[in-house]
Amino acid sequence: MNLAHRLKSRRIALGLTQKDVAEGSGITQQSLQKIEDGKTQNPRKIVDLARILKCSPEWLLFGRESQNIEEVSNISTGPQIKGFFPLISWVRAGGWSAIEETHALEAERYPCPVKCSNSTFVLKVQGISMEPEFRDGDLIFVDPEVEWRHGTYVVARLNEQNEATFKQLVIEGSHKFLKPLNPNWPEQLIPINGNCTIVGVVVFSGRIF
Repeated sequence: MNLAHRLKSRRIALGLTQKDVAEGSGITQQSLQKIEDGKTQNPRKIVDLARILKCSPEWLLFGRESQNIEEVSNISTGPQIKGFFPLISWVRAGGWSAIEETHALEAERYPCPVKCSNSTFVLKVQGISMEPEFRDGDLIFVDPEVEWRHGTYVVARLNEQNEATFKQLVIEGSHKFLKPLNPNWPEQLIPINGNCTIVGVVVFSGRIF
């Protein structure tokens, strides 16, 4: 089930018309129709839509919370959104810094429900090296200001390529490695020996479609 299905099923379960939801959230009925048709996958009024539909923005976008549509009165609004952060390319992630955020003002932005710094950015997972925990197409929120430690999921810059990679950090004594979660991935431990720099720590992940 994606955003379009969750929103439409929630609206119907509450007995609301498209006009009711559109007027209550401050968007046009045409805009709501595009969301329910799947043409708009990241609506700007997601917080207002969630308020009208009596659910959390995270559930609408990611489906991360269970929703019992038969017990509407018992549904809470979920955690408060902590900020909206830009989706950037993997190449840009390699050289990301807080200063560069001014160049991402036009980027698509996604809400994060956990506390993170203003330097946080979003990446879309590519490939299967981090399955089964993270799937191709998942969104990961990366905070450069969070201190990394053994076991955390990190994005690291490959210095020679100036491109980023997403792996789990393994620390054994004075040695550091990047490890994929997929047990079938050919290279199970990638030594950090001056060939890469840790850009930030993954603080949240979700999936939109």
